[in-house]
Amino acid sequence: MEIDWENLGFGYIKTDFNIRCNYKNGSWGELEVHDTEYLNLHISATALHYGQESFEGLKAFKGKDGKTRIFRMHANALRMQDSSKGTMMAQVPVEVFEEAVLKVVKLNERFVPPYESGAALYIRPVLFGSGPQIGVKPSEEYMFIVFVTPVGPYFKGGFQTTPFVIMREFDRSAPLGMGKFKVGGNYAASLVAGQRAHELGYSNIFYLDAKEKKYIDECGAANFFGIKNNTYITPKSQSILPSITNSSLMILAQELGMKVETRHVPVEELATFAEAGACGTAAVISPIERIDDYDENISYIFAKDGKPGPVCDKLYHKLRAIQYGDEADTHGWVTIL
Repeated sequence: MEIDWENLGFGYIKTDFNIRCNYKNGSWGELEVHDTEYLNLHISATALHYGQESFEGLKAFKGKDGKTRIFRMHANALRMQDSSKGTMMAQVPVEVFEEAVLKVVKLNERFVPPYESGAALYIRPVLFGSGPQIGVKPSEEYMFIVFVTPVGPYFKGGFQTTPFVIMREFDRSAPLGMGKFKVGGNYAASLVAGQRAHELGYSNIFYLDAKEKKYIDECGAANFFGIKNNTYITPKSQSILPSITNSSLMILAQELGMKVETRHVPVEELATFAEAGACGTAAVISPIERIDDYDENISYIFAKDGKPGPVCDKLYHKLRAIQYGDEADTHGWVTIL
């Protein structure tokens, strides 16, 4: 297969192998290697009827030295365990998760994009209830799958500013609901709002808290951060998915001599930020050009010239340098194959 690495989008491309593991009779089985993209699933599996499912997203990068590096897979393993608690699924042991990730990357290493391309190998672990159940109860059987696909930038233009929109008619998650877990239902709940934002010319929806509509929550499927007075500020909320990228950026911001605050952020505070960004595994950082408040007819502008601000630029390139092996990994984030 010939792949145009330089013009790779963010989509699915078939690779050689995926890894699977089944949970039955109270224990996990052995890792299995499969070369088919399809699976047999019982028609009454709890994943299909009651949404017993969670997933993760992480990446592998080819360095200038030719080595493949996987970024923060241990943190992803722990977050999947947390999602399992929230959905009453069997937890995938950390060592099983990590072994599966290492195995699937090694088996598909020819699909890790070359260093010069700026692309990466996206790794998707997914866990779901596979056993039959008609009553609303947790499954007794689960399947854990890890597959990979090479990807380019999440947004077509790569590292550039994009506009977001606040629309109070949409909520991402209930205050004490599933928002802090990485489950498919949260993303299904965002599709209508996301499509509406795209139709209006925005990259995505910007959610306020569902209870009072006073505080900033998330940017579509990404965490939000704002920059002012040499401070990195990110919202604190029970509805927000704890982003591994965001936690990494907070550490890097401190290393750059910045203060870091995790707290409630009133929507009016947007007017005080010099820069703002959405962050996550897919885009790393998507600098925000502006946020239009659709209901109040107010625009908060962060990039008058359309270019990413200096702090977003520094943080983005510093994190990418660690991921690709261009800078030393002093935090133990990277696993080298």
